[in-house]
Formats: sequence, C-alpha cells, structure tokens
Amino acid sequence: MSVDLPPSRPSDRPAQVARWGGLLPGPVVWRWRGGAVGWTVASAAIALIVMMPLLALLVLGLHGSGDLWPHLLAFVLPDAIGTTLMLLAGVGIMVTTIGTLTAWLVTAYDFFGRRWLEWALLLPLAMPTYIIAYSYLDLLHPIGPLQSGLRHLLGLSSPRDLMLPDIRSLGGCILLFGFVLYPYVYISTRTMFHMQLASLVEVAHTLGAGRLGVFFRVALPLARPAIAVGASLALMEAVNDVGASEFLGVRTITLSIYTTWINRSNLGGAAQIALLMLGVIIVLVGVERYARRHQRYAGNARQGRRLSRQPLPALAGLLAFGACAMPVLAGFVLPVAYLVVEAVARLRQFGLSPDIVSQTLHSVGVAAFATVIALVLGLVLTFTVRQNSNVLTRLLQRLAGFGYAVPGTVLALGLLAPLALLDAGLDTLSQTVLGHGSGVFVFASGGALVTAYVVRFLTMSVGGLETGFQRIPPSLDQAGRTLGANPLALLLRVHLPLISPAVLSAGLLVFVDCMKELPATLLLRPLNFETLATHVYGEAARGTYEDGSIAALAIVLFGLVPVMLIAEFGKTSQTMTHSPPQTDRTETGS
Repeated sequence: MSVDLPPSRPSDRPAQVARWGGLLPGPVVWRWRGGAVGWTVASAAIALIVMMPLLALLVLGLHGSGDLWPHLLAFVLPDAIGTTLMLLAGVGIMVTTIGTLTAWLVTAYDFFGRRWLEWALLLPLAMPTYIIAYSYLDLLHPIGPLQSGLRHLLGLSSPRDLMLPDIRSLGGCILLFGFVLYPYVYISTRTMFHMQLASLVEVAHTLGAGRLGVFFRVALPLARPAIAVGASLALMEAVNDVGASEFLGVRTITLSIYTTWINRSNLGGAAQIALLMLGVIIVLVGVERYARRHQRYAGNARQGRRLSRQPLPALAGLLAFGACAMPVLAGFVLPVAYLVVEAVARLRQFGLSPDIVSQTLHSVGVAAFATVIALVLGLVLTFTVRQNSNVLTRLLQRLAGFGYAVPGTVLALGLLAPLALLDAGLDTLSQTVLGHGSGVFVFASGGALVTAYVVRFLTMSVGGLETGFQRIPPSLDQAGRTLGANPLALLLRVHLPLISPAVLSAGLLVFVDCMKELPATLLLRPLNFETLATHVYGEAARGTYEDGSIAALAIVLFGLVPVMLIAEFGKTSQTMTHSPPQTDRTETGS
C-alpha cells in the first residue's frame, strides 16, 4: 500500500507530517492499525497450526478404547516412567556439572589451551545423540577397537580375559547423553559469567574469599537462571530421543510410544501414552519456572569490563585443561575419529554408494524446504510483536514456539489425524475438479515431514529473528510510517536487509536440526524415502555399524556449521559487551 501526501501549502506540511507519523488521528493511522490487525490474525493462524497436533492428540486419546491400559499399567508404564525419570535426573546432573564447571574454568582462569577449549567445548553440539550411541556401541564392543587395543597392550588374547562394563545400560545412556548435551548449559552459563561477574568477583576477592568461595557463593548463585535454561534444553533433547535409547536398551516413555504405535498398531493407546508424557513435560517445565520465579538479576548497563582471568600454576592449569578436554574428547573427538576411519575404509572398499547420494539429497531438500517455511512464519510472528507488542501477540508467539517442547514422536502422532483430513479434502477436491483422486498427497509428497519439522523448530527461527529485530532502533519504524510505508513494505524494504545476518543464522540452525531429526522422520517419511538419519538408524538396528558410518559422518559435518556460527557469534558478542564506551566528540567538545 503506497500513499502519497496530498498537495498542500508549505505552512501545512508540519501538521501533515505529524498526522502521517501517527501523532494525530487520520486515515493513515487507521490503515496502519488495520494492517497490524491483519498481522495479528496471521500470527493467530500460525499458533493454531502449531497447537493443532496437540489438540488432535487429545481427541485421539479420548477416543482410544483403553483396552491396552491394563497391560501398560502392569508391564510398560511403571518401568518406562521410572527409567525416564532416572535418565533425566542423571543427564541433568551431568550436563549441569560439566557445563557449569567448564564455563567457569575458561571464563575465570587462564591456562594452557584455554583459547582452543573455549570454542572446542561447543563441538559436541554437532553430534546427535543417536550417532554417539551408534559410534560407542562399536567402539566399546568386546571385539571393538578400544577393548581389543587394551587387551593387546596388556598381553591378553581372549575377550573374556578383560571386559569393560556394557555400554548398553541406563548408566551408559546417561554418560553418553551428558557428554553430548552439556554445551546447552555451557553456552548460557558462560554468557552469564562474561556479562555479570567482573565487579562482583573483585568485591568477593577484596573481602577475602578464595577461588572456591567465589565460585560457590557468588558465581554459582548468579548463574542459576542460565543453568536452568540450558539444563531444560538438554533434558528436552534427552526426552525427544528414540534412536540412542533403543540402541542402548533403555526403554524410555518416548520409546514406549513408538513401539506401541509400530509394533502393536494401537494408535489410540500410543496417543494416550503421549498425552501422559506431555503432561509430565508440562509439569517439569512448570516446576522449573516456579523454582526460579524470584530469580531476577540485572547487570550494570555501564559495565564494560571483562572478568579478569587469574593465571593458574602449572599443575592446576594441567588439571583444568584435562577437565575441559575430557568432555570434548568423549563427546566429539573419539566418535568422529571412529566415523572417519570407518567411512574411509568403506569408501576404499566399495566407493560412494548411490543410495548415500540420494539420501543426502532427500535430507537436504526436505530440510531446506522446511527451513524456508519456518523463516517466513518466524518473520510474521516476530514482526507482529515488533509493530504491536501486547499480551495477545506475545502469547501467540509463545504458543507458536511450544512445538520445540514436544518430542518428535508425540508430534508425529498428533499430526496424523489433521493431515489425514487434509488428504481426504484434497482427494475430494481432485475427484470433483479432475475426475480422479489424488491419493495420500500430503504423506506421499513429504508434506507431513515438512510440517513436523516446521512445527518443532519454529521456535528456533523466532528466537534468532527476534534477536535481529532487537538491534533495530524503533526510530526507523517511525520514519517508515512517516513516509507512508505499509507494514509489509516496512518489513521487506527496511527490516529484512538489516536483519539478514540473523535470518541466515536462524536458517542454519533450523536447517541442521531438521537434518538431524530422527523420531519424526521415522514415523512420517513417505514410503521408500530414506534420509541420512533413517539410514544410520537402519544400519544400527541391523548391527552393521560400519555401513552407516558415511551417513553418520555427513550428519556430523552438517552439524558443524551452526557450531562454528555459535562460536563466532560468541566472540563477536563478547567483544561488543566488553569494548570500552566510545566518546562523542560533539558532547565533549574535543
């Protein structure tokens, strides 16, 4: 909508500019608000699409026969719920301990290798949980390379002479998940330490507090909100897992949903378990937010100093280096080295399989399509809040981001009924217009898979774009309105060029998470449609680990892209946070 100012005398121009800028009532103000209403309606439609699978899941669960519940209550759910809670407790303790300790060491102390470790500690983010389980199952096999090499060093010949504890256990699952998911806590906690601690640590040292006293009495309480946020993200990833749990023999409630649906062909029973699981997740998130409801910390806006790192003596520095290097070694270096060796051996023996090429194209194509849609919807949500921030628009944005808290298995269950209705409507329309049915168009075309990706990872798009919008001063919006730009023109011609780095960052994060997603892909992919993730899952299920090494390595390499992006963004944000304030020459008169 382009509007031209009517001709007028020069003396009338200030009053007209004020009216067109929204300072006085007039037709342009009304039309601007009308546009804002349209964007709010669009945001409400997006939120409804995200919540639709959950509503469908509720209806599906209520229509279940319930004949499976005696068996579930007697033999499945008690063990599954207990195992899931123990898994979450163990993973929570591990990621909190590793993430907080490593963040404090690289922030507060200076030792050999600190600069390398500061970004290397992010590398396990590129390793999906099912791939690290896939790798260690072969690495730690009784006749695998680690145990065979250890027996060779000790002069033992039989696997029975030396057998390490079986990785196929709840303890093994907790250990592997902890080494992969701790970066969620590390990122948020390190950022908090960088931004808030300088003056407080100096005061604590002045009052005679030692290193341990500063950490436990100042740094740790201050970082509790950041730790809680990171741990919540890590636990959501652990709950979402299907592949690693199945490989390691850990029967979680998510795996119970999957097996109830696939093995027993009981969709209603699976939906009822999914609703129970969703209720547990909502309770956990509510408890976490209630526990830190009074924890609000604010830093000094004028603080521009970095926390001065204390140099460690040689022995203490060596211990700090080992403590930070161990999770990197276990969570990234060892499994990637295994994948590289197996992939090279596979390529030398058989070459690159055409199936890997087609699976890569499938993964990239579906992930790219879902990423574009997620970015467009994210722009609508964030721009709506930007131009009309109120309780309703902020609530709609939160509802649209709820999909990330829903495991892929639960999401796939909830999408079945709505997408089946859509397919039926398209089939009826095709018969009416073309004279023949379209079949299962949405499911056969991969539309169901794209929908699941968009719903699940829309919150990542919204978060990245929201960060970009926050860097744009409101005065640009006011100038655009003054010049007669409608909301769409303002978004496309003003905001979008300025937030293009944020759009690229958010797109990369969504794209790589789509590439790694396994549960929803297993359940919603079209027939004879294999991706890199499903290929790895199939090879691991058959026990032919070396055959899936190329696909697993490709997923890890794709995952390295956002890790490098996060590392670079961390450097930039730290530089901006701690750079000295610039002096305005006009104000100082110099």
